[in-house]
Amino acid sequence: MTQTVLVLGPTGRFGRNAATAFENAGWQVRRFDRKIDTLESAARGVDVIVQAWNPPYQHWQAQVLAMQPAVHRAALVNDATVIIPGNVYVFGENTPAPWSPTSPHHATNLLGQIRIKMEQSYRDAGVRTIILRAGDYLDTEASGNWFDRIMAPSLRKGALTFPGKPGIPRAWAFLPDLARAAVLLAEQRNTLDRFADICFEGYTLTAEQMAASIAQARNHDVLIKEMAWWPLRFAWPFMPEMKHIFEMRYIWNTPHSLDGSKFKALVPDFEPTPMVDAFRQATDFVVLPKGAKPQLTTAAV
Repeated sequence: MTQTVLVLGPTGRFGRNAATAFENAGWQVRRFDRKIDTLESAARGVDVIVQAWNPPYQHWQAQVLAMQPAVHRAALVNDATVIIPGNVYVFGENTPAPWSPTSPHHATNLLGQIRIKMEQSYRDAGVRTIILRAGDYLDTEASGNWFDRIMAPSLRKGALTFPGKPGIPRAWAFLPDLARAAVLLAEQRNTLDRFADICFEGYTLTAEQMAASIAQARNHDVLIKEMAWWPLRFAWPFMPEMKHIFEMRYIWNTPHSLDGSKFKALVPDFEPTPMVDAFRQATDFVVLPKGAKPQLTTAAV
């Protein structure tokens, strides 16, 4: 029997990858279109809702919590499971790593508090929910994330620009892998807790380890260039999101990793993309000339 998923935010980073992964797994995929769809009609009869709506930082306070009740109602009316791409903001800088589903949510900054309240709203509403929590994203096309916007462009000159301390380990998730993980959990939704908080381990890397993997993927040496933050202060008056970017600066200097043991117990046969292949795909669109064909990778085969 064909299952149906509604993807909210299908042109965004997680939403785009999730829609593709569900299609590849044989699901019927509905991509929500704000111009013509209503949530009530788009969600009618669906089995799963991927909640990938994510406004810019400067709109979080006004919009993030306000948009959730409509999703709650759509899920409850249709007895649908909501999958939320969770992040690591909820933990705060003083929660010991590795971060797991049992780690306390001690974030005190605004964005972290908003995410805590957003997730809690689903538990309080009784919505069948899967929080699939991951670190920073690695994408296969330009999507404005830290890696492709800030870190990778300097690879054209043989350098990786890193916004934090090079020796600090931090969590990364290759989006095609994370999206496949979402599909596999969706297919187990009826056996999970009604509110399931699940960490996706991904890759835990220091800047040095990341540079070494990229060097292997690109077949040339990669130096680490520490990013200077002070020029960004000049953009503060002209870019509303800049104060929140500085608010989250701590996470670049906070050692962290995600405990993926719960996910591994649920999906023991999951095979992540080899790290070098992931970095090849995450850098091809940045460093190759337009029109050039990327190298064929194991994951692409």
